[in-house]
Amino acid sequence: MTAASRVVAVLGPTNTGKTHYAIDRMLGYRTGIMGFPLRLLAREIYDKIVRLRGPSVVALVTGEERIVPPRAQYWICTVEAMPEGMGCDFLAIDEIQLCADPERGHVFTDRLLRARGLKETLFLGADTMRGPIRALVPGVEFVRRDRMSDLVYSGSRKISRMPGRTAIVGFSIDNVYAIAELIRRQKGGAAVVMGALSPRTRNAQVALYQNGDVDYLVATDAIGMGLNLDVDHVAFSSTAKFDGRRMRPLAPNELAQIAGRAGRGMSHGSFGVTGDARPLEEGVAEAIMEHRFTPLKKLNWRSADLQFGTTDALIKTLESSPTDEVLTKAREADDLRVLKALSQDADIRDRITDASKVRLLWDVCRIPDFRGTSHSEHSSLLSGIFGYLEDGGVVPDDWFARQIRRLDRTEGDIDTLSKRLAFIRTWTYVAQRNGWLRDESHWRDVTRTIEDRLSDALHTRLTQRFVDRRTSVLMRRLKQKEALLAEVNDQGEVTVEGEFVGKLEGFRFSPDKSAQGAEAKALKSASLQALAPHFHLRADRFYNAPDTEIDYTEQGGLMWGEHAVGKLVAGADPLNPRIEVFVDDAAGADVAQKVERRLQHFIARKVQALFEPMINLQKDETLSGLARGFAFRMVEALGILPRASVMQEVKDLDQEARGALRKHGIRFGQFTIFMPLLLKPAPTRLRLVLWGLANGLQEFPEAPPPGLVTVPTPVGAPEGYDTMAGYRAAGQRMIRIDMLERLADLLRAEDSRGGFEAKPDMLSITGMTLEQFADLMQGLGYKAEKGERVKVKAVDAVVTETGKAAAADTPVMDAAAEVENTPAATPVEGEVEPAPADVPAGTEEIVDDGVAPIAEEPADAVAAAPIAETDDGETPIGEAADAAVDAPETEVFYSFTWGRQARQGGHARGQRRGGESRGEGRGQGESRGANAEANNGNRGKPRSGGKPQGKPGAKKGGRNDRDQNKGAKTYSSRPPKKEKPIDPDNPFAAALMGLKQGD
Repeated sequence: MTAASRVVAVLGPTNTGKTHYAIDRMLGYRTGIMGFPLRLLAREIYDKIVRLRGPSVVALVTGEERIVPPRAQYWICTVEAMPEGMGCDFLAIDEIQLCADPERGHVFTDRLLRARGLKETLFLGADTMRGPIRALVPGVEFVRRDRMSDLVYSGSRKISRMPGRTAIVGFSIDNVYAIAELIRRQKGGAAVVMGALSPRTRNAQVALYQNGDVDYLVATDAIGMGLNLDVDHVAFSSTAKFDGRRMRPLAPNELAQIAGRAGRGMSHGSFGVTGDARPLEEGVAEAIMEHRFTPLKKLNWRSADLQFGTTDALIKTLESSPTDEVLTKAREADDLRVLKALSQDADIRDRITDASKVRLLWDVCRIPDFRGTSHSEHSSLLSGIFGYLEDGGVVPDDWFARQIRRLDRTEGDIDTLSKRLAFIRTWTYVAQRNGWLRDESHWRDVTRTIEDRLSDALHTRLTQRFVDRRTSVLMRRLKQKEALLAEVNDQGEVTVEGEFVGKLEGFRFSPDKSAQGAEAKALKSASLQALAPHFHLRADRFYNAPDTEIDYTEQGGLMWGEHAVGKLVAGADPLNPRIEVFVDDAAGADVAQKVERRLQHFIARKVQALFEPMINLQKDETLSGLARGFAFRMVEALGILPRASVMQEVKDLDQEARGALRKHGIRFGQFTIFMPLLLKPAPTRLRLVLWGLANGLQEFPEAPPPGLVTVPTPVGAPEGYDTMAGYRAAGQRMIRIDMLERLADLLRAEDSRGGFEAKPDMLSITGMTLEQFADLMQGLGYKAEKGERVKVKAVDAVVTETGKAAAADTPVMDAAAEVENTPAATPVEGEVEPAPADVPAGTEEIVDDGVAPIAEEPADAVAAAPIAETDDGETPIGEAADAAVDAPETEVFYSFTWGRQARQGGHARGQRRGGESRGEGRGQGESRGANAEANNGNRGKPRSGGKPQGKPGAKKGGRNDRDQNKGAKTYSSRPPKKEKPIDPDNPFAAALMGLKQGD
């Protein structure tokens, strides 16, 4: 490098114009040389410079192609084929970050360290090379170039939904062919580009894509090395590749190199995944979009100072280690493996008598294994070539002719032609070596001609297999506005040119399954021309159809008979969803508007009928103040509110306000404020759909089967699902909220501090085994202690018969009737209140025509409710474990006490789905936040520092409560308790009497 020589590293992401910048710089000098990573890219740049300066001054040198005019000034080469010591004014190496490549990196590192132009040297590549270049190249200048267009991540897409002008990337030949076959069936065809293709085949395939004959390109990562194509989107079918030794995931910078092919010049591009590839992690996608990658720390290196005295000396120098800490010893390459194998051959060792023979052997060992054969087979071939060169100085013409004659055949399938092309590449490489054949020029032309014939045949086979010619013709005819004869019969069957092509389903055309990809698209376009009158007739019939012919699905779809005609989408008000219709564009706006109006009428009437109590509550103008605000909360919550989320609002309501709300059927329960009529299966099904729409769920959870008291707690269900389904999740199962209120009535009579056991009535209400009931109680905030005791047979018989009688005599009452059986103890604020006598007719019983009743169930129906199997060792009520004769029988029992420890993380059954604490303390006075609009952020946060405010149904009124509520007016719908007589002998009682008299 002379004193005036300038070394510049031009670094940046893809689509920054680095290669164009280097070409312009080179053409500003008299001579120049550029090295590229692929012969496909080298050929592309060679053709471009030939167009600018003419073929007489441009040379192309790759491992398999050599075009060197006598007056060559500009040399375009692969990096491995770059001639050394030419003394050109300008030199450039493209994709310099390949110094870190485990297979070829040592070649690029050698050029980085030793290749220089007399006046200017450019290293082009990724910004991750900044550190190593600075450390290894003294006096280097850095130029940063930014991408000319945006690159965005679009996530995962099915191949069938890929936009036009997309390149789908695979990392094996089988994968590329499978994707191309799928594209042909679904999209009409795809071009195929792989690094193993000859330049001629590759250019012919690219022309298919560039000319618009096909809209899709399936390629290997070869397109990541600078090939300029009109690609708008790049989709990865895999994010791992085989690197010659093992399968490994691609690093973010490697993915970026390929993804960057999308969007050329000022056109923006996108990238994503498809097929079996998992979506990219958020950090990886952001790194690719923002071009932020981990800087390279080590570069692969192999000594260029080779010693050719003996094969052992040559191997030793090739295996020497670098001295610079930035460099790392390259792994054993194929050429070194072959050298080691051949150097162990006794016949070859006898032939190697001096340094020139060692150098010749090394040149032979560097012939690439284009054929992809085994190591021993490749070594055997190279051994024969070395023998010919060492004996006679050249490869015999007759032997060489026999090798290539077997390949000069164009019959066969894609795999057969690909193998022949790989084999001819080996002999093309041999023909390019100076002095290895007697008539090099002749054999170069012969091998080139054979390669061209095989390339053309392979292009034909690829096109036949992966491009539907009929589809291409049909597409062109449509583009040229040529009319195709299409007809529609009374059954909606559509024919084009007399051939059946599909049916009209609802208001959308469904192509025949046998029509594939672009063919189906073209036929659909032709069919829609004949469907316009039929669309209008069908829309009139739909508009006049009764509601009984229309229905909605649990995922928000709208059906007309068996055909989907639209779907529900979220509106400004959960009770007024919008409609998105499924109508082909060819039907016209009038048809779409008529279908939308009919569906809007249907869903509005359905909401009015199923939510009539709530609609009446919303329209009641007599409600005012706190009652009106609470009514708004009920409507907003679709008729069901967890009491813990509105604890303060309930306290603030006076009896008049509560009475006004009760007239609309609102039940103030211990755990839930709800409207019993809205617990029917039909309102529940619609409520879940409206709730899913309002919350933007991608998949709506389904309603539990009707008539069941408890159901398993679904795993992964969205927050709030249990409430909207009319249930309360507690442990592994959910219990229906009306039955939970009945259970709360029974729990109020128990001693929750001293402990109590489950009564037969409790198990009868829930339809659970004892173990399941224990899990439920823990989910409600109780602590369950399991124990065993000796079973007294006589007592057990009495208890068993009593339990059966109680279960038989205790019906599963409905939500309104259970209030009348509430214990007579006077409630205080926070307890469940009995329904007044003026409950509107219809709310005392929850039934649904044709469906199992929600509440009024016979005892045997409860007994028949699904019960989860008990764990090993658990004994259901009324059963005795197998025991040895004369051994005392034992029974399992649980003692329940109120306490927050049941909700701690140590008990697996009390866990919320997804690992969060299940015990929200809804019945303990805990609140999800006073503000309902902000309840998502406060859910599960207890008031008053998180201390429980009492078990469900427990009386308040401790000293602190009396102090805080002193002077506050309380209301109760029950008669006050009779005061106990005061003992005059008790000094504390006498003092209390004095205080009362003083009042």
